[in-house]
Amino acid sequence: MSGDGGSSGGGTGLAGKTAEGLSYLTGFGNEHSSEAVTGALPIGRNSPQRSPLGLYAEQLSGSAFTEPRSHNRRSWLYRIRPSAAHPPFTRTGNGSLRTGPFTEAPADPNRLRWNPLPDPAPGTDFVAGLWTLGGNGDAAQRTGMAIHLYSANSPMTDRVFSDSDGELLIVPERGGLLLRTEFGLLSARPGEMALIPRGVRFRVELQDETARGYVCENYGRPFELPDLGPIGANGLAAARDFRAPVAAYEDHERPTEVINKFCGNLWTATYDHSPLDVVAWHGTHVPYVYDLRSFNVLGSISYDHPDPSIFTVLTSPSDTPGLAGVDFVVFAPRWLVGEDTFRPPYFHRNVMSEYMGLIEGAYDAKAEGFVPGGGSLHNMMSAHGPDRETFDRASAAELKPQKIDDGLAFMFETRWPITATAQAAGADHLQSGYDNVWEGLQRHFRA
Repeated sequence: MSGDGGSSGGGTGLAGKTAEGLSYLTGFGNEHSSEAVTGALPIGRNSPQRSPLGLYAEQLSGSAFTEPRSHNRRSWLYRIRPSAAHPPFTRTGNGSLRTGPFTEAPADPNRLRWNPLPDPAPGTDFVAGLWTLGGNGDAAQRTGMAIHLYSANSPMTDRVFSDSDGELLIVPERGGLLLRTEFGLLSARPGEMALIPRGVRFRVELQDETARGYVCENYGRPFELPDLGPIGANGLAAARDFRAPVAAYEDHERPTEVINKFCGNLWTATYDHSPLDVVAWHGTHVPYVYDLRSFNVLGSISYDHPDPSIFTVLTSPSDTPGLAGVDFVVFAPRWLVGEDTFRPPYFHRNVMSEYMGLIEGAYDAKAEGFVPGGGSLHNMMSAHGPDRETFDRASAAELKPQKIDDGLAFMFETRWPITATAQAAGADHLQSGYDNVWEGLQRHFRA
């Protein structure tokens, strides 16, 4: 893919047309390599005395040098200018962005549910449109996570963003995104997710007039595919369905604002060039996009509703085996065939904390109130499950094979309680009376 010596783009028509023509590398966790100009990638060594084509060699480390090979994330970049060539960063306003530790409000055991974010003011780009709902842990200690929503109606023009605090898992709900990264370009539309590793610079352009969605900021260990255990060698998210960008670069010299999120605050510097100037690269610390409808759903073909862990797309492991810092779970289209089984998700109290969002359609455990762009929070040990209408319907339903294909929901699940920010706890779009959905669950006991 050739370099871009001119405009930063961003018009919805241009971004959409660019997205349609993209090609990708495939495979999660692969040792990928790509060059936008033939001969730009050194062969046989990472840092030759003189890099090809007059480029600078630079390593980007997403893990400590000495972490086990299976967990090690690093990439070598061959760029027009080294990243070290930049002016000082200065503090800028955080807007509606917040970071752990979350101490603005007490952790709340109540079940909470929000409507979608209100439309933003004209000229709001992806970074300006980030709004933090809550989270846990401590970004400086590299533990925990944050939940953000975004709403944007403008491209990031001559602006670039990077997050030193964690990786960003972006789930579009309305409008497609064109992500211009140091590694190349990715298109992420509703029904897909994008993963931007810690420290990778990128710009967001809009494929449609407006864009809205969800972001999980993972402070902990990078997301990886979950072990399959007794499932065997296949199932859930296939590594080959994850797409990484091919190299593409910008070669222009005009002022570009670079925004860095560092230990919870935003810092800014104005470069005299675009830092998206990587002509070739190879490594494992790379961004991806994944179509959530590619998920190979597994389920019961006899009785009972399996635990939702079988819907895990990616997991961020903790120091306790099987206990995730954060899991990303998708409820993709699937068949329900269980005999003598209450088929919607069962009533539940969980040691993990769950934030659920809806991309399209309806969720099979909630008949009303849970809408695309909105979300619900069920903190650890808070009782939740199907609302009364769903319970009554499912309890009396004829148990013939049933296809669930009119909704696409997901969940961020984490080992720690999620503390809402003050802006989320007091938001106008926080639904009142969410507890009422369980009213009317009648006593049916007969001794």
